[in-house]
Amino acid sequence: MAIVTGVFESRAEAQRVVDELRVANMKADHVGLLTPEMTEEELEARAHVTDSERPGLGKAMGAVVGGAMGVASGATLGAAVATLAVPGVGPVIAAGALAAALLGAAGAATGAIAGEAVEQALGEGLPHEDLFVYEDALRNGRSVVVAYVDDSDEDRVRDTMRRHGSFDVDQLRENWWQERRDEERAAYQQTGGDFARDEENYRRGFQAALHPKRRGKPYDEVQQELRNSHSEAELDSAFRQGYERGRRYQVTVVEIYKA
Repeated sequence: MAIVTGVFESRAEAQRVVDELRVANMKADHVGLLTPEMTEEELEARAHVTDSERPGLGKAMGAVVGGAMGVASGATLGAAVATLAVPGVGPVIAAGALAAALLGAAGAATGAIAGEAVEQALGEGLPHEDLFVYEDALRNGRSVVVAYVDDSDEDRVRDTMRRHGSFDVDQLRENWWQERRDEERAAYQQTGGDFARDEENYRRGFQAALHPKRRGKPYDEVQQELRNSHSEAELDSAFRQGYERGRRYQVTVVEIYKA
Protein backbone atom coordinates (compact mmCIF):
# COMPACT_ATOMS: atom_id res chain seq x y z
CA MET A 1 0.00 0.00 0.00
CA ALA A 2 1.09 3.58 -0.64
CA ILE A 3 0.09 7.14 0.25
CA VAL A 4 -0.40 9.44 -2.76
CA THR A 5 -0.94 13.17 -2.29
CA GLY A 6 -1.79 15.97 -4.70
CA VAL A 7 -1.90 19.75 -4.30
CA PHE A 8 -4.40 21.68 -6.43
CA GLU A 9 -4.93 25.34 -7.21
CA SER A 10 -8.63 25.18 -6.35
CA ARG A 11 -11.05 23.12 -4.33
CA ALA A 12 -13.01 22.39 -7.52
CA GLU A 13 -9.98 20.65 -9.06
CA ALA A 14 -9.35 18.67 -5.89
CA GLN A 15 -13.00 17.67 -5.61
CA ARG A 16 -12.99 16.34 -9.17
CA VAL A 17 -10.11 14.03 -8.23
CA VAL A 18 -11.95 12.81 -5.12
CA ASP A 19 -15.09 12.17 -7.17
CA GLU A 20 -13.18 10.24 -9.82
CA LEU A 21 -11.39 8.09 -7.26
CA ARG A 22 -14.66 7.22 -5.59
CA VAL A 23 -16.30 6.40 -8.92
CA ALA A 24 -13.39 4.00 -9.39
CA ASN A 25 -14.59 2.25 -6.20
CA MET A 26 -11.82 3.48 -3.92
CA LYS A 27 -12.93 3.14 -0.31
CA ALA A 28 -14.32 6.39 1.06
CA ASP A 29 -12.13 6.26 4.17
CA HIS A 30 -9.02 5.89 1.96
CA VAL A 31 -9.48 9.33 0.38
CA GLY A 32 -9.21 12.68 2.15
CA LEU A 33 -9.65 16.32 1.12
CA LEU A 34 -8.12 19.36 2.80
CA THR A 35 -9.26 22.83 1.80
CA PRO A 36 -9.47 26.35 3.27
CA GLU A 37 -12.30 27.27 0.94
CA MET A 38 -15.55 25.64 2.07
CA THR A 39 -18.24 27.92 3.44
CA GLU A 40 -20.25 27.23 6.58
CA GLU A 41 -23.32 26.64 4.42
CA GLU A 42 -21.47 23.92 2.50
CA LEU A 43 -20.36 22.31 5.76
CA GLU A 44 -23.86 22.26 7.19
CA ALA A 45 -25.11 20.65 4.00
CA ARG A 46 -22.61 17.78 4.38
CA ALA A 47 -22.72 17.05 8.10
CA HIS A 48 -24.51 18.01 11.28
CA VAL A 49 -22.88 20.91 13.12
CA THR A 50 -22.62 20.39 16.86
CA ASP A 51 -24.06 23.09 19.09
CA SER A 52 -20.96 23.34 21.25
CA GLU A 53 -17.48 24.45 20.28
CA ARG A 54 -14.61 22.04 20.83
CA PRO A 55 -11.25 23.68 21.66
CA GLY A 56 -9.14 24.00 18.53
CA LEU A 57 -11.89 22.81 16.19
CA GLY A 58 -14.11 25.84 15.69
CA LYS A 59 -17.55 24.52 14.71
CA ALA A 60 -16.73 20.83 14.71
CA MET A 61 -18.37 17.99 12.90
CA GLY A 62 -18.46 15.56 15.81
CA ALA A 63 -17.92 12.53 13.59
CA VAL A 64 -14.19 13.18 13.41
CA VAL A 65 -13.52 12.84 17.13
CA GLY A 66 -15.87 9.94 17.68
CA GLY A 67 -15.11 8.26 14.39
CA ALA A 68 -11.35 8.50 14.71
CA MET A 69 -11.56 6.57 17.94
CA GLY A 70 -13.09 3.67 16.06
CA VAL A 71 -11.17 3.75 12.82
CA ALA A 72 -8.66 1.18 14.00
CA SER A 73 -11.51 -1.26 14.48
CA GLY A 74 -12.84 -0.68 11.00
CA ALA A 75 -15.15 2.33 11.32
CA THR A 76 -15.65 4.32 8.11
CA LEU A 77 -14.73 7.99 8.18
CA GLY A 78 -15.32 8.83 4.55
CA ALA A 79 -18.13 11.22 5.42
CA ALA A 80 -16.43 12.79 8.43
CA VAL A 81 -15.87 16.53 8.11
CA ALA A 82 -14.32 18.93 10.61
CA THR A 83 -13.02 22.46 10.73
CA LEU A 84 -9.50 22.21 12.15
CA ALA A 85 -7.78 25.33 13.47
CA VAL A 86 -4.25 24.48 12.35
CA PRO A 87 -1.52 26.57 14.02
CA GLY A 88 0.14 28.81 11.46
CA VAL A 89 -2.45 28.03 8.81
CA GLY A 90 -5.89 28.92 10.13
CA PRO A 91 -9.26 27.21 9.69
CA VAL A 92 -8.95 24.24 7.33
CA ILE A 93 -11.67 21.83 6.34
CA ALA A 94 -10.63 18.19 6.70
CA ALA A 95 -12.98 15.79 4.93
CA GLY A 96 -12.23 12.14 5.62
CA ALA A 97 -10.04 10.21 8.04
CA LEU A 98 -6.78 10.66 6.14
CA ALA A 99 -7.25 14.41 5.90
CA ALA A 100 -7.95 14.77 9.62
CA ALA A 101 -4.98 12.61 10.51
CA LEU A 102 -2.55 14.42 8.22
CA LEU A 103 -3.30 17.90 9.53
CA GLY A 104 -3.84 16.62 13.04
CA ALA A 105 -0.12 16.10 13.23
CA ALA A 106 0.30 19.88 13.10
CA GLY A 107 -1.14 20.14 16.58
CA ALA A 108 -4.83 20.59 15.83
CA ALA A 109 -7.31 18.98 18.18
CA THR A 110 -7.97 15.28 17.40
CA GLY A 111 -4.51 15.06 15.88
CA ALA A 112 -3.10 12.49 18.29
CA ILE A 113 -6.28 10.45 18.22
CA ALA A 114 -6.92 10.55 14.49
CA GLY A 115 -3.27 10.28 13.49
CA GLU A 116 -2.50 7.27 15.64
CA ALA A 117 -5.76 5.49 14.86
CA VAL A 118 -5.49 5.96 11.11
CA GLU A 119 -1.85 4.94 10.96
CA GLN A 120 -2.58 1.82 13.02
CA ALA A 121 -5.50 0.93 10.75
CA LEU A 122 -3.66 1.53 7.49
CA GLY A 123 -0.29 0.20 8.58
CA GLU A 124 1.56 3.01 6.80
CA GLY A 125 2.86 6.35 7.97
CA LEU A 126 1.23 9.43 6.51
CA PRO A 127 3.60 11.85 4.67
CA HIS A 128 4.22 14.06 7.69
CA GLU A 129 7.78 14.91 6.67
CA ASP A 130 6.26 17.16 3.98
CA LEU A 131 3.52 18.55 6.19
CA PHE A 132 5.04 22.04 6.01
CA VAL A 133 4.66 21.93 2.20
CA TYR A 134 0.95 21.15 2.48
CA GLU A 135 0.50 23.80 5.16
CA ASP A 136 2.13 26.39 2.91
CA ALA A 137 -0.17 25.35 0.05
CA LEU A 138 -3.24 25.71 2.28
CA ARG A 139 -2.07 29.13 3.48
CA ASN A 140 -2.02 30.13 -0.18
CA GLY A 141 -5.60 28.98 -0.76
CA ARG A 142 -4.77 25.66 -2.41
CA SER A 143 -6.36 22.29 -1.67
CA VAL A 144 -4.82 18.89 -0.92
CA VAL A 145 -6.03 15.38 -1.73
CA VAL A 146 -4.50 12.40 0.08
CA ALA A 147 -5.24 8.80 -0.91
CA TYR A 148 -4.23 5.41 0.48
CA VAL A 149 -3.94 3.01 -2.47
CA ASP A 150 -2.78 -0.46 -3.43
CA ASP A 151 0.72 -0.49 -4.88
CA SER A 152 -0.72 -1.66 -8.20
CA ASP A 153 -2.95 1.45 -8.33
CA GLU A 154 -0.31 4.02 -7.32
CA ASP A 155 0.65 5.07 -10.86
CA ARG A 156 -2.97 5.28 -11.96
CA VAL A 157 -3.90 7.50 -9.03
CA ARG A 158 -0.87 9.74 -9.60
CA ASP A 159 -1.86 10.05 -13.27
CA THR A 160 -5.41 10.97 -12.24
CA MET A 161 -4.10 13.73 -10.00
CA ARG A 162 -1.74 15.06 -12.67
CA ARG A 163 -4.55 15.04 -15.24
CA HIS A 164 -6.59 17.28 -12.95
CA GLY A 165 -3.74 19.74 -12.45
CA SER A 166 -1.87 18.62 -9.34
CA PHE A 167 1.38 20.41 -8.57
CA ASP A 168 4.62 18.50 -8.25
CA VAL A 169 5.27 18.31 -4.50
CA ASP A 170 9.05 18.29 -5.00
CA GLN A 171 8.75 21.54 -6.95
CA LEU A 172 6.50 23.09 -4.29
CA ARG A 173 9.08 22.17 -1.66
CA GLU A 174 11.83 23.74 -3.77
CA ASN A 175 9.77 26.90 -4.34
CA TRP A 176 9.14 27.15 -0.61
CA TRP A 177 12.87 27.03 0.09
CA GLN A 178 13.75 29.52 -2.64
CA GLU A 179 11.36 32.03 -1.09
CA ARG A 180 13.36 32.08 2.12
CA ARG A 181 16.81 31.12 0.83
CA ASP A 182 18.23 34.65 0.71
CA GLU A 183 17.17 35.33 4.29
CA GLU A 184 18.70 32.07 5.50
CA ARG A 185 21.92 32.66 3.58
CA ALA A 186 22.29 36.10 5.18
CA ALA A 187 21.62 34.71 8.66
CA TYR A 188 24.13 31.89 8.21
CA GLN A 189 26.84 34.08 6.77
CA GLN A 190 26.50 36.49 9.69
CA THR A 191 27.82 33.68 11.88
CA GLY A 192 30.82 33.26 9.58
CA GLY A 193 29.50 30.20 7.77
CA ASP A 194 30.01 29.36 4.10
CA PHE A 195 26.45 29.00 2.80
CA ALA A 196 27.51 27.86 -0.66
CA ARG A 197 29.33 24.95 0.94
CA ASP A 198 26.91 24.16 3.76
CA GLU A 199 23.48 24.90 2.29
CA GLU A 200 22.47 21.26 1.82
CA ASN A 201 23.00 20.29 5.45
CA TYR A 202 21.67 23.60 6.73
CA ARG A 203 18.46 23.01 4.78
CA ARG A 204 18.22 19.43 6.08
CA GLY A 205 18.35 20.79 9.62
CA PHE A 206 15.83 23.53 8.88
CA GLN A 207 13.31 21.06 7.47
CA ALA A 208 13.97 18.54 10.25
CA ALA A 209 12.73 21.12 12.76
CA LEU A 210 9.42 21.34 10.89
CA HIS A 211 8.54 17.67 11.27
CA PRO A 212 5.48 17.48 13.56
CA LYS A 213 7.27 15.17 16.00
CA ARG A 214 10.00 17.79 16.57
CA ARG A 215 8.19 21.11 16.37
CA GLY A 216 9.06 23.40 19.24
CA LYS A 217 11.66 21.00 20.62
CA PRO A 218 15.27 22.17 21.14
CA TYR A 219 17.99 20.35 19.24
CA ASP A 220 19.43 18.62 22.30
CA GLU A 221 16.04 17.06 23.04
CA VAL A 222 15.76 15.40 19.62
CA GLN A 223 19.44 14.75 18.88
CA GLN A 224 19.25 11.01 19.56
CA GLU A 225 16.18 10.61 17.39
CA LEU A 226 17.89 12.54 14.58
CA ARG A 227 20.80 10.12 14.71
CA ASN A 228 18.38 7.37 13.74
CA SER A 229 17.43 9.17 10.51
CA HIS A 230 20.63 11.05 9.57
CA SER A 231 24.29 10.13 9.32
CA GLU A 232 26.84 11.58 11.70
CA ALA A 233 28.35 13.48 8.76
CA GLU A 234 25.03 15.23 8.16
CA LEU A 235 24.57 16.24 11.81
CA ASP A 236 27.23 18.93 11.69
CA SER A 237 27.15 22.53 12.91
CA ALA A 238 25.38 23.68 9.73
CA PHE A 239 22.59 21.15 10.34
CA ARG A 240 22.23 22.32 13.92
CA GLN A 241 22.10 25.99 12.96
CA GLY A 242 19.53 25.16 10.29
CA TYR A 243 17.49 23.24 12.86
CA GLU A 244 17.41 26.20 15.25
CA ARG A 245 16.44 28.57 12.42
CA GLY A 246 13.69 26.15 11.35
CA ARG A 247 12.38 26.03 14.91
CA ARG A 248 12.33 29.84 15.00
CA TYR A 249 10.60 29.96 11.61
CA GLN A 250 7.79 27.66 12.82
CA VAL A 251 7.19 29.84 15.88
CA THR A 252 7.13 32.96 13.70
CA VAL A 253 4.60 31.50 11.27
CA VAL A 254 2.28 30.56 14.15
CA GLU A 255 2.61 33.99 15.76
CA ILE A 256 1.90 35.77 12.47
CA TYR A 257 -1.31 33.78 12.10
CA LYS A 258 -2.37 34.59 15.66
CA ALA A 259 -1.78 38.29 14.99
